[in-house]
Amino acid sequence: MSNSIFKFSGKLYLIPTTLGESKISEVLPESIGTIIEKIDHYIVENEKTARRSIKLVLPEKSQSSLKLNALNKFTDVSILSTFLDPCKEGVDVGLLSEAGCPGIADPGAEIVKLAHEMGIQVIPLVGPSSILLAMMGSGMNGQSFTFNGYLPIDKKERKQELKTLERISSERNQAQLFIETPYRNNQLVEDLVQILNPATKLCIACDLTLASEYIITKSILDWSKTKVDLHKRPTMFIIQKDV
Repeated sequence: MSNSIFKFSGKLYLIPTTLGESKISEVLPESIGTIIEKIDHYIVENEKTARRSIKLVLPEKSQSSLKLNALNKFTDVSILSTFLDPCKEGVDVGLLSEAGCPGIADPGAEIVKLAHEMGIQVIPLVGPSSILLAMMGSGMNGQSFTFNGYLPIDKKERKQELKTLERISSERNQAQLFIETPYRNNQLVEDLVQILNPATKLCIACDLTLASEYIITKSILDWSKTKVDLHKRPTMFIIQKDV
């Protein structure tokens, strides 16, 4: 596709990172280093972790040359478009997630939206996505699934939401994915066992791409007989009830 359809020559690269302490060579292609080598302007969630990620991929990259803009809950939305100003001057910008792929369960989606509105070419790069890795390993319906983010904290609302997701999964033959704040993972497992139908399938995908990774799918009944410790461990949960 010709670049003439874009208003500016600078591009927005969506640069993935690891999902934790894993070997860079095992989860990121060499092309990531090539892109990072040529980009000095970045949009990041946290400057400290972004610098660490860049250094891990490309140790020889000059840290003093980096120009970082923070995109998090404290960022004034009125200045977001200025983060893409280098693109107007023909300079490429990198969008770096805290973990995994930018724009997926990630505030970077707002920047990608702005880039499209401004006529800036968006280039997503290959890297680990916890959502896709969990689905791949779950054995559940990869043809139809929904990522629901975080469940409600309120116990009554959470119970209602889980029953709703379970019903939808059965009616549509659709896998339902969600996550929890890592220090509340064990409580979530207890809730799932108490609330869901014993025949409903639950996949727990923990520490994806790390040495301690495991992905296990079995019925709620079987999970009720299993001891599992997910405290402070990044985990993806998937449920599906047979039609």
